[in-house]
Amino acid sequence: MRNCEIHGARDLRIADRPAEPLAAHQVRVGVKAVGICGSDLHYYQHGRVGDFVIRAPLTPGHEASGQVLELGAQVQGLQPGQRVALNPSRSCGVCRFCRAGAANHCENVHFFGSASKWPHMQGAMREQVVLDAAQCIAVPDALSYEVAAFGEPLAVALHAVRQAGSLLGKSVMVVGAGPIGALVLMAARLAGASALIAADIVDQPLAVCARVGATMSINLSRDAAALQALTQGRGQVDVCFEVSGSHAALANCIRATRPCGTVVQVGSLGGSSEGCPFNQIMVKSLHYIGSFRFVDEYAWAVDYLSRGLLDVAPLLTQALPVERVHEAFALAADRHQAMKVMVTF
Repeated sequence: MRNCEIHGARDLRIADRPAEPLAAHQVRVGVKAVGICGSDLHYYQHGRVGDFVIRAPLTPGHEASGQVLELGAQVQGLQPGQRVALNPSRSCGVCRFCRAGAANHCENVHFFGSASKWPHMQGAMREQVVLDAAQCIAVPDALSYEVAAFGEPLAVALHAVRQAGSLLGKSVMVVGAGPIGALVLMAARLAGASALIAADIVDQPLAVCARVGATMSINLSRDAAALQALTQGRGQVDVCFEVSGSHAALANCIRATRPCGTVVQVGSLGGSSEGCPFNQIMVKSLHYIGSFRFVDEYAWAVDYLSRGLLDVAPLLTQALPVERVHEAFALAADRHQAMKVMVTF
């Protein structure tokens, strides 16, 4: 089978690999669409994500959908030919976090496309993947493979919104208007937020956010006055989501959030924290919450997509065949042109 492999920084190859064996509780899926995520880009561009360094060829991809090819002897509830969304996370179910209902912090998790463990956990950017039946969620034939592959990033957004608590009637600002930020806006709208503010330093993702429900857009690189207005009176926004992975973005969230409001960190912060007003978390009695991956929100996300409760089509920039995978990664890295780029098989 064709298999995309990152061997190091800027070293992405398509290799032929033998098919994996199938256990009784597993399903063989023919992968049809895989989204390129920020972590995939980091592995491709730098050969690492933070402290997680590629030590052997790594297959990226954790946003995926496909078609059932073969069932293990013990699998029930699925049929060959069925379309499925692929949950990239397989938790152990027995560690202290799984038992506490926090499977996103499972001590023995297997998550597609990550170099955080050794051996590396291989991802879904390949012609076939074998995974547990519980990771396969059937979707309607009318749902495109590309939309079904949005299940994972939408689950991340839903978990972030869930972490924030009730949003009914509240004002929400999302700083970082990429795919996850746009999905957080959409999830916040679904949760009843009354005002949805998108902030970024690039016009293109802000325009997409306007299409999916943002009631106000701020380009932080040239509209300091709009941001300043949100910081007046010790902050005007009820709930802010940091989704860019930037300390500057976090600083804007802290300044714009009203006293006793909520800041949810979704992005993985990088760079210097100099100038970030952390003391304001104390002074304004802010609720500061981290949001990591998802738990049962993956099933919710696929259900919402299947029923058309959220229209993610505006976020899909382009789907390119695997033979053009290098072009796909280059496009995905250009925020002035792309939101979500997918690789298809």
